[in-house]
Amino acid sequence: MKSKLTLFFLVCMLLFAGRSDAKKWKSLFNGKDLKGWTVHGKAKWSVENGELVGVGGMGHIYTDAIVTDFEAKGMFRISSDPGSKSNSGFYFRCNTPEDNIDGFPRGYEAQICHNQDAYTGWLWKPGKPTGKATELLTKDGEWFEYHIKAIGQHIQFWINGKLVMTYDDKEYKTGHFAIQGHNPGMKIEAKDLFYREVKK
Repeated sequence: MKSKLTLFFLVCMLLFAGRSDAKKWKSLFNGKDLKGWTVHGKAKWSVENGELVGVGGMGHIYTDAIVTDFEAKGMFRISSDPGSKSNSGFYFRCNTPEDNIDGFPRGYEAQICHNQDAYTGWLWKPGKPTGKATELLTKDGEWFEYHIKAIGQHIQFWINGKLVMTYDDKEYKTGHFAIQGHNPGMKIEAKDLFYREVKK
């Protein structure tokens, strides 16, 4: 009887821990409007069918949320008109440049691009591919899940549940999340965006 009671309490504790852990995830996007986001640059952002959509040129949309050590996850899809190239990114620990608020964020970028060598899954710093992805698992026109974990200088990316990038870098420590609109003729879509802060 004692062993059964012990097993029962262990199961209850695990279930409670699971619920508690789930509550730590916070939504970045309400699926209705751009509340909690700030737009900079030429890209035009809207909400269509519960999805965050960016088109029209170079620009970035920043969350109000500021993080240091965290996990984040979201669904993304990129596409382009014939003759155009699709390019975007999911930024983290980033801030607007002091000299040009509409310029490239100063922070880390989880690349979203399928037409160049430093493709989706690479870690970028401003203008520079930095952490190499092991393989390209995505393509234009298809939704995929990005999962990012950044604890101190240790940064990891998963694509559709598979670990593709691990890199250590300590330049950027705290900042916002942001999504990039890169050039005319392309479209970036995002949904199911969540994050949770993690203690070292």
